[in-house]
Amino acid sequence: MVTGGCDRAVRLWTRFVAARPVATLLGHRTTVLDVAIYQPVGQIFSYSRDAELRVWDISSHRCLKTVCLHFPCQQPGRIPEHGNFPFLLLNPPLAEQSHLVVACKDYLALLSLAKTRRGGGGWLTDEGREAGPQTQSGPALTCALYNSTLRQVVTGHADSSVSLWDVETGRMQLQILNAHGEDELTCMALDSSHRRLITGARCGTIKVWNLLNGLNLHKLEPVTDSEVTGLACLHDNQLLAVGWSQQIVQYDIAAAKDVFVRADMSWKSSGVHKSDILAVCQCPALGVVATASHGGEVIIWRLETQGPLFHLQRPTDRGAAPPVDSLLFLQHRAGSRKLRNRGVLVSSQAGCLCFWSITGQTHTYGQFYAPKQPGERVLSLSSDQPKNTVLISGDTAGCLQIWDICHFALDSQHEPACERPPLLQCWKAHKRALVSVEVLEVADRLFVLIASADGSAGLWTKDGEHVGSFGQEVMWNITEPATYRR
Repeated sequence: MVTGGCDRAVRLWTRFVAARPVATLLGHRTTVLDVAIYQPVGQIFSYSRDAELRVWDISSHRCLKTVCLHFPCQQPGRIPEHGNFPFLLLNPPLAEQSHLVVACKDYLALLSLAKTRRGGGGWLTDEGREAGPQTQSGPALTCALYNSTLRQVVTGHADSSVSLWDVETGRMQLQILNAHGEDELTCMALDSSHRRLITGARCGTIKVWNLLNGLNLHKLEPVTDSEVTGLACLHDNQLLAVGWSQQIVQYDIAAAKDVFVRADMSWKSSGVHKSDILAVCQCPALGVVATASHGGEVIIWRLETQGPLFHLQRPTDRGAAPPVDSLLFLQHRAGSRKLRNRGVLVSSQAGCLCFWSITGQTHTYGQFYAPKQPGERVLSLSSDQPKNTVLISGDTAGCLQIWDICHFALDSQHEPACERPPLLQCWKAHKRALVSVEVLEVADRLFVLIASADGSAGLWTKDGEHVGSFGQEVMWNITEPATYRR
């Protein structure tokens, strides 16, 4: 008998030894949803929530092959939804040839099975694709951020755990397990004091944590049981939450004394977004908030009135507009009287970075395609503070780009300029999507925090030199480059 579950392990059992498994197979990064035994060749199939299929040999307990399935409904860097029974193994006489059917939302993947072993190494025909080696140090990462006050890096994982790391050494300081039970952690934010962490989950729950001791301080009232995709904490600790509810929900966590905090639905957001909201970003200097949706629309909201100000939409040649994956306000431009009518908002849509003005008559200021490879997307954006001289983009191919934007998108265009700004640095940091990138300043030097869907997060210099991965055995000293230079 074979079993799999939330601890990401696949276990083999026999009826002769019922007290413990005869073997434990490790390798999955997320919950194992289903398992099957293919008896003709003595192999096991296991399938996890991140759409990864693994093939195991029953006798040797080795992983023979890893196949990453790519469904059209998948969003890069996000764990897709599945039903209760994603697996169906079809053997003759139900079919002429053995097949494995995998279901994800409204899509089915059909994989043909060979009748015999091939070179002792797997049964999938050419319809399946073997994944390359993964640089992986733990459960899949979904988000990360830097706390400049406590000098901590916080990483959020698909197994609902939160890890706190010392940025100066890479050592783990604190870990919160089962933050949202068995539900994937999807987004995080800091409160105004940087002493509390707010986390959102796929199931719609939001929680507030004490970063000094890991205690859960508040549980916020969920408005739906659908995914929370973005959190933004205003200067007075008014928290804004967005997600698949397609609404902006506000919570007052400033003076909250009770564990349970009720939702405030005063924002005039009902029915404004026609599809799921994927990103939110605030601009204190202009008193506005921007939200972006799966339908490709960006809406600017005025904080004072809690209502929509205007809509931004990038024109498309044909078909439906792709989703907007990330938003970033260039706070320096927004706060400068000379620059505030320039491209102060950056949105990422199908790998294209669009610069928008939210004042004046013209809103489009420039756009360019950022990834090196065609067909990729940019899931995270960041810029140096407070000057906004560079823009950092991380794409779904695992590549990071650093752009010089000092003179980019400063003049309005009737047609958005498509010339790219100078590319200062570009390197492949991971083999899987970069879910979070952030510029941070430590010891008077600029570094880049990079978190990937492969389960690892690391620190790099702005010149592309790898400082290290959080959790590695050998720690670094951020003030002594000799401890991480090779």
